[in-house]
Amino acid sequence: MPIRAYAATAPKGRLEAFEYEPGPLPPEFVEVQVEHCGLCHSDLSMVNNDWGNARYPLVPGHEAIGRVVAVGPEAKRVKVGDRVGIGWYQSSCMACEQCLSGHHNVCGKSSGLIVSGHGGFGERVRAHWVWATPIPEGVNAASAGPLLCGGITVFGPIAHFGIKPTDRVGVVGIGGLGHLALQFLKAWGCEVTAFTSSEGKHEEAIRLGAHRTVVSTDAKALAKEAGRFDFILVTANVTLPWGAYLSALAPNGRLHFVGAVLEPVPVPAFALIGGQKSVSGSPLGSPATTAQMLEFCARHGIAPQVERFPMSRINEAFEHLHSGKARYRIVLDADFA
Repeated sequence: MPIRAYAATAPKGRLEAFEYEPGPLPPEFVEVQVEHCGLCHSDLSMVNNDWGNARYPLVPGHEAIGRVVAVGPEAKRVKVGDRVGIGWYQSSCMACEQCLSGHHNVCGKSSGLIVSGHGGFGERVRAHWVWATPIPEGVNAASAGPLLCGGITVFGPIAHFGIKPTDRVGVVGIGGLGHLALQFLKAWGCEVTAFTSSEGKHEEAIRLGAHRTVVSTDAKALAKEAGRFDFILVTANVTLPWGAYLSALAPNGRLHFVGAVLEPVPVPAFALIGGQKSVSGSPLGSPATTAQMLEFCARHGIAPQVERFPMSRINEAFEHLHSGKARYRIVLDADFA
């Protein structure tokens, strides 16, 4: 049975109605009827082929929420009727050291949903059962999609690096990623500082969970933060005065990147050695960490701030994202019927 979807047929092209035959369902895969799917900046990057790995026709969408409608004979954990979420990853090899130790997200043979297959801007989408994460009670399915990408991107390092409730933490960039990081870290118990280039975001950052804000373009304000932070999470994707942020770390502090900063980040060795500091980065989290994140969201009432469009207005939604007007994530509601 063909799947109706929206696809880009060339780089930087508009999305058009598209149908494709998915073929037989692989034994360990599940098929999900899409109810909602988040629109992420990575979808825009893939449509534009900014990373050079897009294949056309390209059906974007990697923050899909929906009901399982078919299960392969070797799939486990989920059953027909379950509501699940599928994020960036469609599958991983399940046999390498990383998969066997629970770090599926850094599997060298993992497949991206919209890199290797067709994504969630369609009626149905498929993934290996390991990457189809059940949506717990207490998480609003209509707005949960961005948690499968932006949410786990910022939650993953908080869990992985053992951030403590007593830590002083900074979040650089208050956008699609940063607005979720503030909520997670506040609920985690940390003292949270928001670094933002917009003075007008002070009140909103406080509402989202920051205890204080610092204007990231103010060199004197940054200098006053020297030696303060145990962990600084960079969600921005622009070049910033990285030396000032390294100086803002306390001994044993970590500057961690989840924002795709395209220019090289200069890191003088002595800026690390003297205070035993670290610089690191991470992709999205593992399936186990994603499930933990969703349970944490249900427990603490954490949700993305979203704007919603019907999927039939997908090009309008893309234009809204490209203009930088989205506050802070966009969700498309499937309306194929």
